Amino acid sequence: MTPRSARPVEIGSAHVVVTGGSSGIGLATARLLSGRGAKVSLIARGRVRLEAAAKDVPAAARVADVADHAAVTRAVAELEEEREQPCDILITSAGLARPGHFLELPDDVFRQMIEVDYFGTLYALRAVVPGMVERGRGSVVAVSSAAALLGIFGYSAYGPAKFAVRGLMESVRAELVPHGVHVGVVFPPDVDTPQLAEENQYKPAETRAIGGTIKPLTPEKVAAAIVAGIERRRFVICPDVGTRVLARFGSALMPLLNREFDRRVKAIGKAARRA
Repeated sequence: MTPRSARPVEIGSAHVVVTGGSSGIGLATARLLSGRGAKVSLIARGRVRLEAAAKDVPAAARVADVADHAAVTRAVAELEEEREQPCDILITSAGLARPGHFLELPDDVFRQMIEVDYFGTLYALRAVVPGMVERGRGSVVAVSSAAALLGIFGYSAYGPAKFAVRGLMESVRAELVPHGVHVGVVFPPDVDTPQLAEENQYKPAETRAIGGTIKPLTPEKVAAAIVAGIERRRFVICPDVGTRVLARFGSALMPLLNREFDRRVKAIGKAARRA
């Protein structure tokens, strides 16, 4: 197979499909791309919030659960037909985070994280990648997590699902680059979204202690990093310095980080016993 030359997608003429586009990172990215002239299409599970987002962006929209392969495939096909243009850029932002203690989390939470975070990414890619390969251009960007760079206390269900997204995109990158398709994966830390508010209801004290006093990023900052990553055809997309350092030096830093995290977890345990 002869590798095709990289042909960057022109955002101003692109059809962009965003899963999880009704709120948070997905919505912020959709707004930014729409402002740059792109035709934006949104996929999300909740109809009311999706319809509001579609008016705000503005965008075409379809209701679909990303964990449903047939529903995602159908939604993408319908949006491509409505826009009269195939998907040029895919951003998979749909996801769930449910922290908790490993020994206390029910089995179905582990399954749900894989179904939504991993398979929800996979199904969307499967719907658009064949066309991109045939045309010899396109961009697919998956939103993973900083929790895919290092195992974190409390994320035994969420972290592995996002590690799986990272592994998928690393493998897919190797296969798609020769076809001229850009592949990127985003590693955001905590982001000020409705999903984080939901997540915080379940977050163990130890997980909060590990996070310290780090202020969550805005969705707009992550969106700007995603768009820059698409334009520059970056694979690893880190919206802040901390995750950039972790992505580059995580393996070397792991013993030191684990030691510090263990110290914080131990302090929480001592405080609980004194209470």
